[in-house]
Amino acid sequence: MNRRCWTTCALALLLGPSALPGAGPQGAGSPPAVQVVPVSEGRRLLNAGTNFTDRGDSSAAESAFRQVLNGTGFSVAEQASALLGLARNYRKAGAPTKAAAIYEKFIKEFPSDDRLPDAILDLGRTYRSMSVNKLALNRFYSVINTTLKLPQKGFEHYQSLARTAEYEIAETYYEDGDYELAGRYFSRLQLLDLSANDRARASFMAAHSQILAGDLEGGSKSLHSFLETWPDDENVPEARYLLASTLRKLNRPQEALSTVMDLLRQEKRLDGTDPQTWNYWQRRTGNLLANDFFQGGDMMSALAIYKSMMNLGTGPDWQFPVLYQVALCQERLFDFKESSAGYSKIVAGVSAQPSPSPEMTELAQMSSWRLSHIEWLQSTDARLAGFVSVSGDPSTPHAKAPAGATPSTRAP
Repeated sequence: MNRRCWTTCALALLLGPSALPGAGPQGAGSPPAVQVVPVSEGRRLLNAGTNFTDRGDSSAAESAFRQVLNGTGFSVAEQASALLGLARNYRKAGAPTKAAAIYEKFIKEFPSDDRLPDAILDLGRTYRSMSVNKLALNRFYSVINTTLKLPQKGFEHYQSLARTAEYEIAETYYEDGDYELAGRYFSRLQLLDLSANDRARASFMAAHSQILAGDLEGGSKSLHSFLETWPDDENVPEARYLLASTLRKLNRPQEALSTVMDLLRQEKRLDGTDPQTWNYWQRRTGNLLANDFFQGGDMMSALAIYKSMMNLGTGPDWQFPVLYQVALCQERLFDFKESSAGYSKIVAGVSAQPSPSPEMTELAQMSSWRLSHIEWLQSTDARLAGFVSVSGDPSTPHAKAPAGATPSTRAP
C-alpha cells in the first residue's frame, strides 16, 4: 500500500463511513451529515512530517517533507513550510550541518515570508551548537534588523523575537569567552520587558560575567543585588557559591564565612529548584571555603563550616569524610577529647560495614593513625608535666624559661 493510499484510509477511519467514497445518504430522521473540508495532499504530508519529527522518526519525516519539495502541484507556501519542517527535523536528529543548509536555502528563496525572523533565529542557534559563533552572532543581529523592517501586523511576536535575539547574543558572547561584552548585553536585557524568570537569569549572568571578566568588586556588588532582588530564583545557590568564593579572593574572609553559613542553613525551599542541584551547591560551596580556611590556618571558621555540612547527607560515604575533617580541625585546636571521639566513631563505623569500600577502609586507617598520634601526644605531655613537677621541687632551683618559649607539643 503506497503512502497516499495509507493516508486516505487513515482519514476514512477517523472521519467515519460517511467519508468513504460511495457512502449512502443518511437515513430518515438522521442528523444532517457533517461537511468535511478536504485537506490538501500537501497539508497532509506536512502534518505527517511534523508528527514523525516529534516522534523521533527522522527518516520518515524527511521522506514526507521531500515529497512536498520534490513533487509538483504543491503551493509556494507548502514548499516553504516543508523547508522549515525539514530543517527542524535535522536539528532534532542531531544533524546541524544539514539543518543550517536548509535554513540558508529558506532565507534565500523566501525572503518575504513572515516566518523569516524565526528561521534566522533558529539558524543562529544551529550555528552556535556547531561552535561557529561568529556566524551565529551575525544571524542573531540579522533577526533584530529584520524585525525592524516587517509590517505592523504581528508586532508583538517580532518584538519578542528581537528580545530573544539579544538574549542569544549575550549567551553567545559568554560561551565565546568575551565576558565583558556578555556582561554588557546581560545588563541591557534587565531593562527590557522580559518575564520575571528571564530578568532574574539576566541579572545573575551579568554578575557572573563581571567576575569572569576580572571585576571582582563590581561582580560581588551585582551578586548582592541579585540575591536581594530575586531571593527565590533557581540560580540563588550558585550565586551564593560565587559570592563566597569572590569575597574570599577579595580578602574578606568573615563576609565569605557568613555567606557560606547562610547557604548551608537555608532550607531547600526555592520554587522550581531541584533539591539535588541545591544540595550540590551547598556541598561544593562548603567544601571550597572550609578547605580554604583550613589551609589558611583559620581552624575555627573551617570547623564551623564542616559541622554545618554534616547535615547535608546521612550516608556513611558522606558523614565519615566530613566527620574526619571535623575531628582534624578539633585536633589542630588541641581539643583531643572531641577529636578522639570523632576518629573512634569512624573506625567503629567502618569496622561494622560488611564490605567497606577502599575509600572507607583508607579513611578508617587514617583515623586509627590519628588516634595513635593523639595518644602519643598526651603521654608525652604527661611525662613532660612530671619532669616539670620534679624540677619545680623546693630543693631544686627553678629553671627559668627562655624568652619567647612556646609549648613543645603541637598538632602536625
